[in-house]
Amino acid sequence: MKIQQVLKTSLAWAMAFLLAPVSAQAGPGDQTPEQYIAQWKEVAVRKMKEHGIPASITLAQGLLESRSGNSVLAVEGNNHFGIKCTPDWTGGKVFHDDDKKNDCFRKYRSADLSFEDHSKFLMRPRYASLFELKPTDYKGWAHGLKRCGYATDPRYPHKLIDLIERYQLNNLDRGVDVSYADRGGSSNKPATTKPSRHTSRDGDNVVTIGDARPVELFDGRIKFVRARKGETVKDIADEIQQMPGLVAGWNDMAKDSRLEEGQVVFIQPKRNKSQDQESVIAEKGETLWGISQRYGVKLKKLAKYNGMGIADPLQPGQKVWLRKPR
Repeated sequence: MKIQQVLKTSLAWAMAFLLAPVSAQAGPGDQTPEQYIAQWKEVAVRKMKEHGIPASITLAQGLLESRSGNSVLAVEGNNHFGIKCTPDWTGGKVFHDDDKKNDCFRKYRSADLSFEDHSKFLMRPRYASLFELKPTDYKGWAHGLKRCGYATDPRYPHKLIDLIERYQLNNLDRGVDVSYADRGGSSNKPATTKPSRHTSRDGDNVVTIGDARPVELFDGRIKFVRARKGETVKDIADEIQQMPGLVAGWNDMAKDSRLEEGQVVFIQPKRNKSQDQESVIAEKGETLWGISQRYGVKLKKLAKYNGMGIADPLQPGQKVWLRKPR
């Protein structure tokens, strides 16, 4: 009788999960999608940098396969991607009914090992064609996973794409952070999509979110903030909940760099070229890095356009190309 009750309860739970939309709010004590993303986005970005798999795809698969970290496999086996045992698997095991009764799934000592194993799993020859796609082509990756046999559900790509676009996870693929407002419940939009007020300064758009520092837009397209007295790159990275290495890279600085008050710090990648200016004349004491920050153009691109090293000195009056010379 007890076994029948357990089976009946398990079947009811499984049917409810399959029929409910993925975006359904988690029950009391369960982790919400927003909480899951906040917990694992840095790991997903790190795996993207190490292995080339879009962070958006990793997180969307984790959300879908683990039910935002609430599935039996995620809770009991730290398995966030539903990866089954294979003949070469020598790690832990957890058994769960799936395609057949008591299917064998991989069990990990910690959930972050599940993320690493997911990356290695996709680096098998079977999925080689995916790595020919651009890392920002999340739609191509979603359809490619289905085509390569990762899942049998015909709507699997559409479910991934829906999650990515609903939570704007594709921003992570471009080096832009995502975060969500705490409104006492689940929210499907990042906090930055609904700023509390808009002002302007020096012709740039400025958005102040809650009580945080203003986030400005250079040329209406590149987000940046201004450093406060005594701050470091890490201080700003911590405030915007981003990895210090990424913020440092976007600004061509070291992670432990100290900042001057009012200094511009980009919080997303600079562009490959100036939007509407071909060149600029260097002033006395100006550096290529300074011009890179002033015009929002990547330092390595400026060096290439001007046939010089990134640390080479500039002469007063020297013409500096902000885009490839014609």
